[in-house]
Amino acid sequence: MGNTGPPRTTSWCSHCGAGLVAPPGGSSSSVRCALCHRVTRIERHRSVGNAVVLAPPSPPRTLIPVRRELPAGYPVARGKKRAVLVGVSYTGTDYELRGTVNDVDSMKSLLCDKFGFPSDCILVLTEKKSDDPYRVPTRENLLLAMRWLVEDCDAGDSLVFHFSGHGVQKLDTNGDEVDGYNEALCPLDFEDKGKILDDEINETIVCPLRPGVKLHAIIDTCHSGTILDLRYLCRLSRTGYWQWENHTRQPQKPKGTSGGLAISISGCKDDQKSADSSVRMRVYMSTVPLLPPLRLMYNHCDVQGFPESAEIGAMTDSFIKAVQSEPGTTYGRLLGAMRGTIRDGQGMGRRLLPGRVGSFVRKMVTSSSVQEPQLCSSEVFDIYRKPFLL
Repeated sequence: MGNTGPPRTTSWCSHCGAGLVAPPGGSSSSVRCALCHRVTRIERHRSVGNAVVLAPPSPPRTLIPVRRELPAGYPVARGKKRAVLVGVSYTGTDYELRGTVNDVDSMKSLLCDKFGFPSDCILVLTEKKSDDPYRVPTRENLLLAMRWLVEDCDAGDSLVFHFSGHGVQKLDTNGDEVDGYNEALCPLDFEDKGKILDDEINETIVCPLRPGVKLHAIIDTCHSGTILDLRYLCRLSRTGYWQWENHTRQPQKPKGTSGGLAISISGCKDDQKSADSSVRMRVYMSTVPLLPPLRLMYNHCDVQGFPESAEIGAMTDSFIKAVQSEPGTTYGRLLGAMRGTIRDGQGMGRRLLPGRVGSFVRKMVTSSSVQEPQLCSSEVFDIYRKPFLL
């Protein structure tokens, strides 16, 4: 008896080499691997009889194991609390940042001293780690570190991913973004190797989270509001009114966890830019030419003439201050405190700019332009009842 069902389409996971079965119909589709949970784009080229030929037409020559051998410099310990802290300075480029290493150092101290993270369970990637090629924040190393963070995660694990650097927006091509743009992180080599889109971030550190696992992503970049592509975005007014917005445009293709909880706290809205926290540096900016448009697309303001030790990202600074000032705070109070700190600091910077330059900046940069840290989550909760715990 002949086969009367739809044609069976088979390909292979481009990440781990496992076999995939694509749904029938259409010219292309994205299929999530049941083994490694990553997504492979499958293109159908032509039909031969009742079979559909896919691209790539043959499996990888060498199957890549899901459990990768880690570099020698990686932490050996696998404690219940683990973190990846990334600070990208882009040294020697026109868009160099001078405070990201301070962000990482400050965050590591907070995690160890306040929340009991073992220092040997924290993986740090900065350009100061250039003696270890796997600790330099390139695209490949960053993705490897993110996979290390969530690999073999189990109930009771508390994971933290912190990124301080540049962030951008790119036009959405698959229709899963509410505003029509993908958000992206810029690794050190993004000009050559490419940016890391929110789709890939979600696939790498959100999807693998198992029941009982908790991930906090703390992202200090521009355009970072929904950088993890989590389902819910919290809208919080200055009066304390809040509500969760569902940002899922394609319910048939959910981007959730595998039962765990993912929460992101980011530096600003998707259409906003971040800044540095030092008022002294913003005052100094009044004596130098305005930054070119490319720099305005990015995170920390690049100001010459001040030591690196004076710089820290406004979002990282406000987050640490909010956590330290109120032990046992809730997510709602944390977010409100962060916004208040940034609003006061950036407003003071504008008020202190003298003369015509100050007048121009105050007209062009209104209070609505002040960056507002954002809260996203894979599930809804009462932000004023749920305690903030790492």
